[in-house]
Amino acid sequence: MNGGAGGGEVAPASVGPPLPLEWKFSQVFGERTAGEEVQEVDIISAIEFDKSGDHLATGDRGGRVVLFERIGVKEYDGSRRDLERADHHINQHPEFRYKTEFQSHVPEFDYLKSLEIEEKINKIRWCQPANGALFLLSTNDKTIKYWKVREKKVKKISEMNVESSKAAGNGSLTSSSISYSSKQGLSNGINHDRPYNSLSNDLSFPPGGIPSLRLPVVTSGESSPVARCRRVYAHAHDYHINSISNNSDGETFISADDLRINLWNLEISHQSFNIVDVKPTNMEDLTEVITSAEFHPTQCNTLAFSSSKGYIRLIDLRQSALCDSHAKRFEDLEAPGSRSFFTEIIASVSDIKFSRDGRHILSRDYMTLKLWDINMDSGPVATFQVHEYLRPKLCDLYENDSIFDKFECCLSGDGLRVATGSYSNLFRVFGCAPGNTEAATLEASKNPLRQTAFSLTPSRPPTRSLGNSITHAVRRGESSSGVDANGNSFDFNAKLLYLGWHPSENLIACAAANSLYMYYA
Repeated sequence: MNGGAGGGEVAPASVGPPLPLEWKFSQVFGERTAGEEVQEVDIISAIEFDKSGDHLATGDRGGRVVLFERIGVKEYDGSRRDLERADHHINQHPEFRYKTEFQSHVPEFDYLKSLEIEEKINKIRWCQPANGALFLLSTNDKTIKYWKVREKKVKKISEMNVESSKAAGNGSLTSSSISYSSKQGLSNGINHDRPYNSLSNDLSFPPGGIPSLRLPVVTSGESSPVARCRRVYAHAHDYHINSISNNSDGETFISADDLRINLWNLEISHQSFNIVDVKPTNMEDLTEVITSAEFHPTQCNTLAFSSSKGYIRLIDLRQSALCDSHAKRFEDLEAPGSRSFFTEIIASVSDIKFSRDGRHILSRDYMTLKLWDINMDSGPVATFQVHEYLRPKLCDLYENDSIFDKFECCLSGDGLRVATGSYSNLFRVFGCAPGNTEAATLEASKNPLRQTAFSLTPSRPPTRSLGNSITHAVRRGESSSGVDANGNSFDFNAKLLYLGWHPSENLIACAAANSLYMYYA
């Protein structure tokens, strides 16, 4: 294209950091009314989008899995009109609707260890779909289940399909038969006191013989999703399962507890292979536990796991059957030099996620988000402060157990932004592209940008795990109020722990107690 007076070509605009996003409320499922009491079993404990972004799954503390599907997503037959409709739909921000729900786990009791096993869903992971059916893994503390969800047409018998003008005749036939049966007292349909051929003499036929009779027709109504448990993977973990992750080969997955990581084949439920074991010979020598584990999105031989000491280890399954040594260890060498009683507690990594291309790893500890380049293990390439304003209150956070809260993190599909949750049902979105200083704080409500003050209410003590027991043996107190640097109060009990980012759109789904909120930009 020719330019102005000089007639020369216009130089292309310099590529700078992406513009900050303007987040808007999209949808809410299970919104609470003012003063409504939330049942413990209804609190959401897991969120996961599938790879296509067309389906979303949530799990709750009651052991239920709820599935949502993107509105307008159907199987197109390839016609021009369907393709145009699909293209038009892609230009709209995603909206979801309720699809189905099923009871994945129920409370159990381990009689050998006298241990109650909660039904709470810890993680959900989508598997590859096949033949129009959806597949997913769900796990509680001890047992992993493999579910198949497919559309099943409900079959029913249509209304009596006799001609209305001759219905009376047929009715007379039916009533005569019933009358005969009641009078004669048939046994197994046969009257033993009279010849079989004489039965027809007692039936009343309409004049002119039997009218045209048509059999009832079975019709297929609307299809409805049906969930069926295909396999149960149990009895492989002595400690609470904190992670499951699918391999890119579509055949295997891993499950991780505090001390071990096991490798499973989806088709084999009675056998698994222990690939990582950090359990010391003497448990008194235990210094760290596994907190999260995830497969590389494209390399089927690579996985990463984090620890309570703040380390992230990258291991290669080709090195040995038991991966005692790691290929790389990522550690923040520039962490604050002043150490305290809480230093190791707040350094514990609660969640890790690979970027979509597998080049970066996002980690969340109590105070920060950190972005790591897997080719550079000297330190994170970016650090985002999330809870720095809570540093003066670490003692109070320890007293009310909030310091052990495990917040999840997520990345956008294009890798340009990261997000994580906080207290008072707030979540934060950061730009991680070079030169992008974007930082947005939003509230899980219909007005995500509002500024409010929150009051505190007593909370139930959280479930304790082996990782917490290393540094904290007993519960020491109840919740207390808190005020940030700006003078705003925050609620330790209204915590946004779980959230997920749509794989291809700027859409975030987050859980505030029993409510699922969605925001788009």
